[in-house]
Amino acid sequence: MRLLVVEDDKDLNRQIVTALENAGYAVDKAFDGEEGLYLGETEPYDAVILDLGLPKVDGVAVLQGWRRAGKTMPVLILTARDRWSDKVGGFDAGADDYVVKPFHVEELLARVRALLRRAAGHATSELVCGPVRLDTRASRVVVDGNPVKLTSHEYRLLSYLMHHQGRVVSRTELVEHLYDQDFDRDSNTIEVFVGRLRKKLGVEIIETVRGLGYIAAAPEKV
Repeated sequence: MRLLVVEDDKDLNRQIVTALENAGYAVDKAFDGEEGLYLGETEPYDAVILDLGLPKVDGVAVLQGWRRAGKTMPVLILTARDRWSDKVGGFDAGADDYVVKPFHVEELLARVRALLRRAAGHATSELVCGPVRLDTRASRVVVDGNPVKLTSHEYRLLSYLMHHQGRVVSRTELVEHLYDQDFDRDSNTIEVFVGRLRKKLGVEIIETVRGLGYIAAAPEKV
């Protein structure tokens, strides 16, 4: 999952980005509304954390710009403005959630997980595909009850496919949603990680759809 953090406080921005990366997400960052507006319009994010009090372009204007451009990614507003009228204005502009500063990082992470879960149509923090269970809260994967150790990139790939299981996901989509803008996106990277995942999981839940991409699906019972 690829996220965007738009926050002008550099220390807070770094703190949020670090927490999200440690939780297994690919994260881009922006420090003003102009840059955030551009990134949100040109890059395919799974969710955005957006401050309201931004330089150059206000957060509400940024959000309105995204929605006018047809961008539907979930947006969590992060702000020191705690008046009910500010919250109503944020939701009316197209926000999906609202967190008031100061906040606990764990709450922020939980709200991000909930946004991603709802956007993909899942009701709980645990994703299940056949014998594979992925706990988004603990970033933990088990197969038939046995824990499987994955690298951060392997986890991101499996998480994205399981969030969208039953749907064919193209290699281009995977590259766009798994890596931040500074990552060296080699054309063979996805194939390498898919091969590693299949070997580590030991079960056939990732199918290759020739010419189209990959799909996560529970193996058929014989």
